[in-house]
Amino acid sequence: MKQSYTMDEFNSARTVIGDTISKIGDKDNRIWLLTPDVGFGCKGFQEKHPDRFIDTGIAEQNVVGISSGLAYDGNIPFIIGMMPFMSMRALEQVRTDVCYPNLPVRIIANYSGLTGNGGSTHYAMEDMALYTSLVNMTVCAVSDPVQLAQIIEKSVNYEGPLSIRLDPGKENRILYGADANFEIGKGFMARDGKDITIIACGEMVDYALQLHKAAKEVGISVRVIDMFTVKPLDEEIVLKAAQETKRIVVWEDHLMKNGLASAVADVLCDNDIHLKSFKRFGVPQVYPGFGSAEELYHLYQYDMESVFAYIKTLF
Repeated sequence: MKQSYTMDEFNSARTVIGDTISKIGDKDNRIWLLTPDVGFGCKGFQEKHPDRFIDTGIAEQNVVGISSGLAYDGNIPFIIGMMPFMSMRALEQVRTDVCYPNLPVRIIANYSGLTGNGGSTHYAMEDMALYTSLVNMTVCAVSDPVQLAQIIEKSVNYEGPLSIRLDPGKENRILYGADANFEIGKGFMARDGKDITIIACGEMVDYALQLHKAAKEVGISVRVIDMFTVKPLDEEIVLKAAQETKRIVVWEDHLMKNGLASAVADVLCDNDIHLKSFKRFGVPQVYPGFGSAEELYHLYQYDMESVFAYIKTLF
């Protein structure tokens, strides 16, 4: 398998978002950018296209409502916000104003999972559960700046509402080379392997790739699937991994229930698939308290060391 990745460079997802939306906005006057008082990624677009930029202030419900009105008028609005508030405070507006009429509004929101370091108000550990439950909503959880740029660009011609979750976006490891190709709704096999499959999304993909390397050194062949589209889930790649490796780990910075792991489990159950092992890693059903993301991953045993320790018990 030809590998298409790099892990020794970094970029800012915030910069990628702003640059990419500005680039597509230069070519397409249907592109609007709106924000509820979140500054990253907005300045370039605001300066070049002030007539298609709106800052509603800290009013997530309003930014969704205005975006839906713009979409009804034939535009493609992009919202840059914070996931704790876009998924909780504005959920009713997202459901009723955007998802029910199936409008092409794109919600790009950071501070997903436990990356916010702000306690109860700034964690977004339920957002994938909430958004995947909404009709017509496509849910993405990006792992890499190259992938992020492609999803934004391809979303212009993608039907219906779409959300993209990411970490704070200040410094992101570049995992993939420019030749990697990502299609919305399709999983990406970042590493091949025959003994066990890790299905991960978002921040956990970087750790999964590091684990792949560590496991190889002790003779365990780990397949890594970057499931950057959580809904619609790529059932084909899940079933193929189940058939070929017989063991699956699902790894997410989200509640272990009703997120990626539950989506994968539904596919396996619906297709009557019997595995040798299936294990979820993520946030348990608790309020996680305070700490850095890495400290909390370790505390709740979904850091790389904990996942690797589990995998080694299987062989």
